[in-house]
Amino acid sequence: MASKKKYSKEMLLNFYRTMNRMRSFEERAAECFTKGMLAGNIHLSIGQEAAEAGAFAAIQEKDFFTSTHRGHGHVIARGGDAKRAMAELFGKKTGYCKGKGGSMHIADMAKMNHLGANGIVGAGQAISAGSALASKILGDDIVTVGCFGDGSTNEGTFHESLNMAATWKLPMVWFIENNCYGVSTEIHRVTNTPDIATRAAAYDVPFAVVDGTDVCAVYEAMLKAMEHARSGKGPYVVEAKVYRYQGHYCGDPAVYRPASYMEDALANDGIEKLGKKLLDMGVTEAELEQIKKEAYDEMMEAVKFADESPYPDPSEVTEDMYTTDNERCVAR
Repeated sequence: MASKKKYSKEMLLNFYRTMNRMRSFEERAAECFTKGMLAGNIHLSIGQEAAEAGAFAAIQEKDFFTSTHRGHGHVIARGGDAKRAMAELFGKKTGYCKGKGGSMHIADMAKMNHLGANGIVGAGQAISAGSALASKILGDDIVTVGCFGDGSTNEGTFHESLNMAATWKLPMVWFIENNCYGVSTEIHRVTNTPDIATRAAAYDVPFAVVDGTDVCAVYEAMLKAMEHARSGKGPYVVEAKVYRYQGHYCGDPAVYRPASYMEDALANDGIEKLGKKLLDMGVTEAELEQIKKEAYDEMMEAVKFADESPYPDPSEVTEDMYTTDNERCVAR
């Protein structure tokens, strides 16, 4: 599905800013990782910016969402604080989780309604369904969006959670970023359908498959999905076809992919495609370069902030842990 609607120059410029901020954040994170400034692995979403920017533009401030191990872009697209996000990658006290979550576990219930990124593949699917169940019980007109990749869709949680959400007509939208690789496994080697979203039909759940390099097409698909879920009709599944520029983790040479994968990816770069559209609308090269510079400067400031921030004190290791004597207690 491609976008055929007309958009104002200002809206497209906002998309362009968000996408460049996301890419610059990830590129700065990659540079810091390469220099040994970050501990552990990081999983980057370079190449997936159009899908994430379009999807999150359709999500309202009151809505909740879950994320994945490849979730930095979701934070930036949601309007999160780049400094706090970068500090979390650095394991610093000024990070979203005070440096205790790291790259794969950023969460922020206070300002973003972010139920958490998750290092467990497919875990966010059940969490998003649980949040949607809470909204159904509370009648709060809130939709929960579950973001995940193609590699998690062969997990049992995908089918169990979608079946439950469909049966109870829960206000939930699942946003699948299909970059065709779960670590090093090409998705069609382990899935017997051309598209993943078509599996939703087994549960009588509507779905859409969209070009994830077209920010407007993703935005339109997600608007329809969000309205469907919010109106009480139950869940909706959106699959965005994207490209993952790096390997599974930063530093993975991705030798398991054919050369044609990156050739196609670069030929369909979402940022470049939108830039060309803006040029056709009268925006100058200088204006686009200024947006890129502003994104770079912002993320360099985030790196500086993170690098200069203190580590959490070892005595705080057991603080902020979620514990309860009531086994029925939940986050929402």
